[in-house]
Parts: sequence; C-alpha cells; structure tokens
Amino acid sequence: MDGSSESQLEESSVKPDAAEPLQREALEALMVRYQQADQAATRLLVAELSPQLYRFFAAQLGNPEDASDMLQDTWLRIHRVRHTYRGGDPLLPWVYAIARCVRIDSYRRRRRVAAREVGVDVLPERAQTAGTLASDPPSFEQMVADLPESQREVLTMLKVNGLSLEEIARATSSSVGSVKQKAHRAYEHLRSLLKPHREGKRAGS
Repeated sequence: MDGSSESQLEESSVKPDAAEPLQREALEALMVRYQQADQAATRLLVAELSPQLYRFFAAQLGNPEDASDMLQDTWLRIHRVRHTYRGGDPLLPWVYAIARCVRIDSYRRRRRVAAREVGVDVLPERAQTAGTLASDPPSFEQMVADLPESQREVLTMLKVNGLSLEEIARATSSSVGSVKQKAHRAYEHLRSLLKPHREGKRAGS
C-alpha cells in the first residue's frame, strides 16, 4: 500500500458514519474493484463497511477507543490479504473472519499486558446514578457482557450487524446448526435478564 492510499484508508476507517448500506452484490463488486486498485471503490467500500465493523467491536468491548483501533487494524489486514478474496464469493463472511482474528489477537495482547501489570488497585464499584437505576432496562452491551464469548459474538453479528445465519457460519468456520444453538442460548440468557424489568413494569402499572 503506498503512503497516500494507506492514509486514505485509515482516515476513512475511523469514522463510524455511512449512508444506507449497499446490497451485498454491490459490496462484492466494490471489493473486486478495490483489488484492481480503484481508489473510488476503496473509499466507498471502507465507508460502507466501517460502521458495522465498528459496531461489531464496540458492542463486544464497550470501549470506543479500542473499537476504533481494531477497526483500523482490520482494514490494514484486509488490505494485506485482499488478493485472497475470490470474486463471486460472499464478501461479509470473508471480512468478518478477518475482524474476528483482529479481535482475538487484540484480546490476547491485552491479557498478556494485564498479566505483566502488578500493584493495580481495585476500585470500589460506583454507586448507581439516576440514569442507571435497577429499574432501567440494561443496554445491549450490559446484557451480552456475561455471555460466553462465542455466544456474544454470534448475537452481535446477528442482531447488531445484520448477518444471516449462513454468513455467520462461514465467518466463524462453523455449521449453521451450531450458530443457531449459540443464538438460542444467548436469547435465553437475555430473556432471563429482562424478566425482572418486565415484571417490575407490570407491578408498577
């Protein structure tokens, strides 16, 4: 990647704003043009995919800065391996497989850093504020925080990023049945979290 192209790619990828998402076939056509060094196609592809990739990271991490860093890492990695995408294949599973690798690598790096850190004080939990009272419904990030990593990842791809079961299966190198099972277990967990809130609303009405 030359200096101007790399700078252009990074500047576009850090902005989680985009127009209405293009159809999958149009995205795949843009990817082929990107492989052919079409700069206009590169800018449009980055602008279209960056918002959902950002949400993929942010929904699981809850840290906008880390999500932005991973978004840039993902695009740099996509650029390095762009020649491996085969025209006509579904693009989103290919992209999300790369995003998963970036997230896993980042998680492992953070664990190694945390393991080397010593003398870290444990801060007391903050008291609930008016905006986070027990009666308030939990946010998506709060609801999925305690899910096993594989279930959290599937639910994020399904409900936040809008991927199909088949696309998630391809991105995670698993079967559709396995994806369905993880999604079902994640939904059960979410229902259990929302049950007290629903019961509290009924009691107060």
